[in-house]
Amino acid sequence: MSPTSKEDELAMQRCLELAREAGERGEVPVAAIICLEGKIVGEGANACVEHANPLEHAEMVALHAAFRSTKDARLPGAVLYCSLEPCFMCTGAILHSRIQRIVFAARDPKFGACASLAQLPLDTRLNHRCEVSEGLMAEESAELLREFFRRLR
Repeated sequence: MSPTSKEDELAMQRCLELAREAGERGEVPVAAIICLEGKIVGEGANACVEHANPLEHAEMVALHAAFRSTKDARLPGAVLYCSLEPCFMCTGAILHSRIQRIVFAARDPKFGACASLAQLPLDTRLNHRCEVSEGLMAEESAELLREFFRRLR
């Protein structure tokens, strides 16, 4: 696990802002941002309800935006920030995209593929690996999720 920086904090703050907005739209409040060379090249929030598509996770939306903005399907050197630990689907897409580093806030004990249920980004059997940093603003992210699910019940 690599240490976090001021740039990481600013990116995660933006991530949490996008997650809050997603929650207000009735989506599970999760967001992701992709930075390359210090600039945001893609951002997204969960859009599964809006698009009636379970593939519209925040990370997938952010990856699509990054591919459009960079006009490339590979993002070496990029950092993906996410308010919740990426699932298996998203982690697979992140690895295929050659992201260098994942920074996530809260763990996902039911679907998390970076620390909770598996550590896919570090699996030596894969041909690409990436660094993982966890816990940055974890409590803020977890509280957003708790409050969202409280309102549903």
